[in-house]
Amino acid sequence: MMNRIDKKLKEEGKLLSIYFTAGYPSKDDTVDIIFKLQESGVDMIEIGLPFSDPLADGPTIQDSSSEAIKNGMNTNVLFNQLKGIRNKVSIPLIIMGYFNPILQYGVEDFCKKCNEIGIDGLIIPDLPMDYYEENYKSIFKKYEIYNMFLIAPQTSDERIKKIDSISDGFIYMVSSSSITGSKDSFSSEQLEYFERIEKMNLKTPRITGFGVANKKTFEAAVKFSKGAIIGSAFIKNLDSGGIESIDKFIKSIRD
Repeated sequence: MMNRIDKKLKEEGKLLSIYFTAGYPSKDDTVDIIFKLQESGVDMIEIGLPFSDPLADGPTIQDSSSEAIKNGMNTNVLFNQLKGIRNKVSIPLIIMGYFNPILQYGVEDFCKKCNEIGIDGLIIPDLPMDYYEENYKSIFKKYEIYNMFLIAPQTSDERIKKIDSISDGFIYMVSSSSITGSKDSFSSEQLEYFERIEKMNLKTPRITGFGVANKKTFEAAVKFSKGAIIGSAFIKNLDSGGIESIDKFIKSIRD
């Protein structure tokens, strides 16, 4: 059976992926947000597993993480919430989180659980590629879980080629060297970086994240990639408008 991520990447058009923090705004919102996002027509969802020390995240996602942890969110709670999610949700679901909670849970147990629930892949910003290859690649393969790597403007061509050669699904193309956060437009340096990667003719599709916040930045990001990920701007919208406002937010980017 083809992985849902690959299936989605083969579709026509540009993909919109949304990141949100599990257990935020309140602990039991996770599944409602997923349903609402699918209804609103997003292509993929990244479920953030909150962690106490989220190094790559900007203030919006950091705050949502701290809040979610205060709400009682953790790996076990998330897995319980996601039981049976595949009865209603057909789009790809990815868990994005730091390696520490996964290691504490047990990497094999974590992958096995993801497979049972119907999680398609993981994005783990602080798991080094070589360490993954040596120790965990075979476990991920066994449970058919994709591991998506990140590249950034300072990533060397050599490393990008290596990531391309071992990647499943897509490469997460980080738009800037800074932390996550929404902006209104991309700088000329960012656009040059997108073009440089485009010219490398990688075999793996790329999805752009960090700094995608609205229709304008979404359209700029997808000129040079298969899709884009919106996180901070989506969380800010949840803060101000709640779950009811999701549909309107997605339409403001898509229409």
